Amino acid sequence: MQKIKTALLSYGMSGKVFHAPFITNHLGFELLGSWERSKKLIQLDFPAVKSYPTLEAVLQDEVDLVIVNTPVATHYEFAKQVLLAGKHAIVEKAFTTTVAQAQELAQIAQEKGVKLAVFQNRRWDSDFKTVQKIVQEGLLGEIVEAEFHFDRYNPLLSPKQHKETTNDGAGILKDLGPHLIDQALCLFGMPTAVFADVRITRANSLVDDCIDILLYYNSFRVRLKAGFFVREAVQSFIVHGKKGSFLKTRADVQEDNLKLGMQPNTATWGTEPESQQGFLHTEVDGILKKEFVPTQQGNYMAFFDGVYHSITNNTVELVTGQDGVHVMQIIEAALQSSAAQKVISL
Repeated sequence: MQKIKTALLSYGMSGKVFHAPFITNHLGFELLGSWERSKKLIQLDFPAVKSYPTLEAVLQDEVDLVIVNTPVATHYEFAKQVLLAGKHAIVEKAFTTTVAQAQELAQIAQEKGVKLAVFQNRRWDSDFKTVQKIVQEGLLGEIVEAEFHFDRYNPLLSPKQHKETTNDGAGILKDLGPHLIDQALCLFGMPTAVFADVRITRANSLVDDCIDILLYYNSFRVRLKAGFFVREAVQSFIVHGKKGSFLKTRADVQEDNLKLGMQPNTATWGTEPESQQGFLHTEVDGILKKEFVPTQQGNYMAFFDGVYHSITNNTVELVTGQDGVHVMQIIEAALQSSAAQKVISL
């Protein structure tokens, strides 16, 4: 099996939790190391790998794939250097800070003949996969409206400075927003227009921490919400169609299990508690149905499988650079809409 030699651009929470466990448990990848600036941590977990002192050192090594998992404001600069060096790239969300940057990276990857994937792992959350299955099977009939939430209760500012200082990559719109937006686009495609309210609600916050985005489609609407003052959460996925409704909590267990050090190498990986099943109330062949629906199994490894096959078989990435462009188009439109308090056509 061909091995794709892979390097990370940081080994904080993202590298340790969301990337290294999958790279090291996938037979098609080999983890070479990580660029580390102050803290040298990766060799504590993987003694045989390298701790690179600079990005240049990463790019000069025999690396095939680079994972750009640094703060959002650096994604464009670092990803561009990676692509120009002829390396494949995975770029964390938010992909970039502007649409123009996203389009440029997608163009460079095409010109260089390398693969560029955006790390939208939450397409493989158990909860979203279940919602996707219900909608695609037509169990709700023609969709009328949907509402996706990514709610938390955390009034305190993050200790991570890049998340709370006024920079182009900070704020909830570019942190949790890309998850919600990508899930909506994955399920429903690009909308025709956007209306948004982007606010600051926490004391002493310098960055947006509450978003309410309305996506306009020809015959239905999709609302996306995220904030830090939701002590009692509502259902995270609410989808209404002309035949019925489906309600589902955001209950994927993968992130929590990864933080506990569990490895994604078991048959039961990504299995939600049965108590978190979604509720379906619909009509099938003239018969009303009210029932709990078994949850699909979550599987972030599917993203890495897609990256592997895209590189080794020259297939299209599961989450393309153009997908990243589309998310950035929604983010830019949301900022314009909130500032002008009007609907922005796409």
